[in-house]
Amino acid sequence: MTSSVQLTFRAPVAANPTDRSFWLQDTESLDVPAPALVADTTADVAIIGGGLTGLWTALRLVDRRPDLRVVVLEAEFCGSGASGRSGGQVHSWYESLDRLAAVADHEEAGRLACATVEAIGELERLQAEGSVDSGLRLDGWLWTASSKAQEDAWARTLELCAEHGVAPYTALDAAEIARRTGSDASYAGVVEERAGSLHPGRLMRNLKTYAISRGVEVFEHTPVTALSTGSPVLLQTPTGQVRADRVLVATNAWASSIPELRRRMYVVDSQVVATEPIPDRLDALGWKAGESICDSQTQVLYYQRTADGRVVFGRGTGGTVFRGRVGGAFNRNERWLDGTVRELHRVFPSLRDVKIDYHWTGPIDCVPSHVPQFGHIDGQANICYAIGWNGTALAQIPACSHIVASMLLDADDVWGRSKLIDQPHPQSLPPEPVRFLGANAVRIAVNRKNAAEIRDLKPDLVTRALVALIPSASEH
Repeated sequence: MTSSVQLTFRAPVAANPTDRSFWLQDTESLDVPAPALVADTTADVAIIGGGLTGLWTALRLVDRRPDLRVVVLEAEFCGSGASGRSGGQVHSWYESLDRLAAVADHEEAGRLACATVEAIGELERLQAEGSVDSGLRLDGWLWTASSKAQEDAWARTLELCAEHGVAPYTALDAAEIARRTGSDASYAGVVEERAGSLHPGRLMRNLKTYAISRGVEVFEHTPVTALSTGSPVLLQTPTGQVRADRVLVATNAWASSIPELRRRMYVVDSQVVATEPIPDRLDALGWKAGESICDSQTQVLYYQRTADGRVVFGRGTGGTVFRGRVGGAFNRNERWLDGTVRELHRVFPSLRDVKIDYHWTGPIDCVPSHVPQFGHIDGQANICYAIGWNGTALAQIPACSHIVASMLLDADDVWGRSKLIDQPHPQSLPPEPVRFLGANAVRIAVNRKNAAEIRDLKPDLVTRALVALIPSASEH
């Protein structure tokens, strides 16, 4: 008989209400709190984490098996983690065809990219029918260049799209970019028109309500402190136990609590600011719609105009943590604020006098391939995980939740046969403290590289060598 193994989970450090993202503070009145678990219970499937991965997977499960008892256990409130802190950019996975094909294959890469297009359509339909209002605005996603080093960053993507017989992108010149963004910082790029932006707070508040209406049981303020393997799996919380036939760990960056997963992932942060509402000034710049915009530097800039006329502007900072211990600095970090505001003023110099109303940080669960990893913890067939969204998730998670649901149900279908499940040799990262020290050296080098390239200068040899140690990441 195989003895039970216990895994322990570190509790997230809850953000003070004033340190939460603009999205969450803006939608606080929309929230209908779910109860905390107050007694022992059972589940067919228990999902640890009430973010996008947990809720979308729960919905896929009850879609397929309405008889299933699906329980979601959230440590704070749904969306309080990474899902409620993003930049709100919605676009397909066609920009990652090369990475997808490297992990899966050419055929599955195309299928997954197509699935993200279908996910955007699903978000549009759910909003139109009144089921999940996410503030979705499909006014385009602009992928741009603001220096010589960034030019044609999308060239390989266009070639791969042509091989798949699709053409989701249209070229833009400097005048069109300026017209659509109100900025001349970027002068070349492409646009995916069936993409755009949404309000992550609206999405999370309403997705939770929708999941509950479909029969998913959601318990908030119920952190899982420990998991004991076996059949059933035993989940321990401060106020009760859950015995579940199947378990999904869907805790994003906080999955680094588990040593097996920590070896495969690293956690970085991204800083986001939101200005005061300035709709008239943005109108005057020509930026009137809900486009989302990225540049092509190593730690990408990303921004959108909100429906009430704010600029939400973010950048990857590369800040990391020792042994994956995600602490309070991943809620709000003054360390990165000046640099982010400086970049905002570079892109929009006429807005230097505009007040910053909100700033926050968000943790990003990264894996070296920049393609999510799904699988089974410690070879346990009934304990699954989903990690490695790399900051690009609003269309990708609803698409991949089909894969995760099939994995949990042992379904022999196209999703259950995905090569993203139990990847044979996922790249492991160096042990600590080498990982932490190396990550910080690379972060400093990336900052030097970006600073040089934005002035059309070539980074020095040492900087280029350090940056080459990591693959470029997308953090929007």
